[in-house]
Amino acid sequence: MGALAENRKARFDYEILETLESGVELFGFEVKSVRAGRMELPGSYVIIRGGEAYLVNAKIPAYQPKNAPEGYDPTRARRLLLHKEQISRLTGFLETNHYLIPLSTHSKKGLIKLELGLARKRKKSDKREVIKKREVQKKIRARED
Repeated sequence: MGALAENRKARFDYEILETLESGVELFGFEVKSVRAGRMELPGSYVIIRGGEAYLVNAKIPAYQPKNAPEGYDPTRARRLLLHKEQISRLTGFLETNHYLIPLSTHSKKGLIKLELGLARKRKKSDKREVIKKREVQKKIRARED
């Protein structure tokens, strides 16, 4: 179950409090494109509108651009497949300075799944701490080798 697309910057910019898995409503040619590894998640986020969750600003180019429908928008909002209870719980979190960020996509039983992270934005000083911890871990690994 390798990741088809990842949002590495999200784990640096945000503190991930909780993760959950969601399905994504896609066109057939978008599924082919995602499986080919052409989905771009950086800069995307999830909004809840009208009792439904949508993935916004995720770029999925057409698998074969000449066969795509006329006026196809690669960054269109895509509906996420979540239970109503999950959506109502997430709505409460999103009202309290939390974000719902896509972390990665993977294939599960032939379906495209999106791993979402309930996150809180990191301050600049917290980001510096993360960088320092990473450097210390690298030095420790270098000494062991």
